Amino acid sequence: MSTHASDPLAALGSLPGVADAVDSVRKAVDRVYGHRVMRRRSNEISSEAALRGARGSAALSGADWALEEVRRRTDFSADPEARTVGAALRLGAEAGQLLSIWRQSPLRVLARLHLVAAGDPDDSVGRPRLDGERVDEPLIEGPAPTPAEVAGRLDSLAELIVAGSGAPALVTAAVVHGELLALRPFTSYNGLVARAAERIALVGSGLDPKAVCPAEVGHAEQGRAAYLAAFEGYLSGTPEGVGGWIAHCGRSVELGARESTAVCEALQRGAA
Repeated sequence: MSTHASDPLAALGSLPGVADAVDSVRKAVDRVYGHRVMRRRSNEISSEAALRGARGSAALSGADWALEEVRRRTDFSADPEARTVGAALRLGAEAGQLLSIWRQSPLRVLARLHLVAAGDPDDSVGRPRLDGERVDEPLIEGPAPTPAEVAGRLDSLAELIVAGSGAPALVTAAVVHGELLALRPFTSYNGLVARAAERIALVGSGLDPKAVCPAEVGHAEQGRAAYLAAFEGYLSGTPEGVGGWIAHCGRSVELGARESTAVCEALQRGAA
C-alpha cells in the first residue's frame, strides 16, 4: 500500500490501469442502474444479486455449485462444501445490515462477518487468530502473517476506513479485499469474509447503493487462477501488481453488473 501521508488510498488512483478501471466500473454500474426494471423491481434484483454473489464467493472457496442447486438447497450442514455455501449465503444476507457500522467500526464488522460465516461460536470465532492457531483457507497458500502483524495491519486498515478517503470506491474496496486475503486474520473463512467486506465497501461508498453489482460473480467468472495471479500482484506491492489487482477487482464489478443487467432483461421479458 502507498505511504502517501495525507490519503494513502487516494494515491493508489494514479497506479497503472486504475483510472481506466474506475471509469469502466462507473459506466457498468450506471448501465444497470439505468435499466427500466431497476426503477420498479430493484429489491428483486438485489436479492438475486446476493444469491449469485454468494454462489460465486463459495465457488472461489472450493464449493462450485450450480446456481439452481444453491437456490434449491435448504440444508447446508452435510459436508464442508455445503457449509461453505451456507456461510456465503449467510454473509450475503448479513452484509446489508452492517453498512451503518462499517465506517465507524470496521473491525467490529469483520468480527461479526466471521461469526456469521462460521456459524459455530467456539472460542476462535469472531476474533483475530492467536499464536499457534492454524489458518484453514483453501484458496490462499503460503505462510500467514503473525498475529502481531495481523493486529497492526488491521488497525491501520481500520484507521484508513474511519478517516475516509478521496479514493474511488473501487480502490478502497480492492484494498480492503486484498489486505484481508493477505492477512488471513481469522482461523477460517477468510476468503468469504474478504469478499463480503469488499461488497460492504462498494455498497457503503454509494457506488452500488442497492447492492446489485456483485463483484463475487465476476471474481468467480474470471476463475481461481486469474484471481490468485492478481492477488499475487497485490502481495508484491509493486505499482504494477497493486494496480493490476485493483483493475481485476474492477473487472469483477463490471461482470457483476452485467449479470444483474441480464437478470433485468429476463424480468422484462417475463422469463424470471
